[in-house]
Amino acid sequence: MIFYFSGNGNTRHAALELGRQLDLAVHELSPAELLHPDTVTLHTNEPIVIWAFPTYSWGVPPVVARLMKHVHLDDTMTAATHIMLTTCGDDMGYTDRQWRRIMHRRGLKTGGAYAVIMPNTYTLMKGFDVDSPALAKEKLKASASRIEAIVADIRRTAEHLDGSTPAYTDMPVRLGWSWAKSGIVYPWFVRFAMSPRPFHSNEGCISCCKCARECPMANIEMIDGRPQWGKHCALCLRCYHACPRHAVAYSTATSGKGQYLCPLK
Repeated sequence: MIFYFSGNGNTRHAALELGRQLDLAVHELSPAELLHPDTVTLHTNEPIVIWAFPTYSWGVPPVVARLMKHVHLDDTMTAATHIMLTTCGDDMGYTDRQWRRIMHRRGLKTGGAYAVIMPNTYTLMKGFDVDSPALAKEKLKASASRIEAIVADIRRTAEHLDGSTPAYTDMPVRLGWSWAKSGIVYPWFVRFAMSPRPFHSNEGCISCCKCARECPMANIEMIDGRPQWGKHCALCLRCYHACPRHAVAYSTATSGKGQYLCPLK
């Protein structure tokens, strides 16, 4: 079983590809599950569970971390081997270590931790923008072979979950200074750089409601024809990237920045 959270389609594509190639069911985490995990019980009838999510500032997205900590699991989920799949623009830091801590504190058995490089989507700070079309195309092309390698490793071990064969082979993506990125920058980012308050619509807004429809947290309400952001934002930026008029802005940080939605189906 694959449970995934995706902002702009990168993780969704990777999760669906793994599901297709491994013949696993795929479930997109809903706003209700993400907002109220302590009222939800997740079920599976499969021996492996894959948690798929994008890397957020070299860590697990807070909304996903909260769900993994508090959601109820049925007996099969508890007995399963849990696997991590993350997508990142260039570097996952120690996202895998954070994920494993969450799993182990719940007494869950973990398998491999895998990362797939996909086009950048974060645009809310100086110096951060989407990739050029050429680089995005290159990353998307390379992701296919990476996903195939992950599938091969899962297949290699999935039939021997009793530990009789070598463990899963982790496939991280790290560029150095991971201890600082995940141990210092990530906590700062979560505490100080995830507020939805700077979001607003500019004069290009045509009240098409796409931002509200697309929000994976059901966090945007249309008031007098303009979007208003609530307090449950995951900062996934789907509203920004999905806007057909580039009318969603985050303070002045997104001025002149590009948009990206995964084109792979």
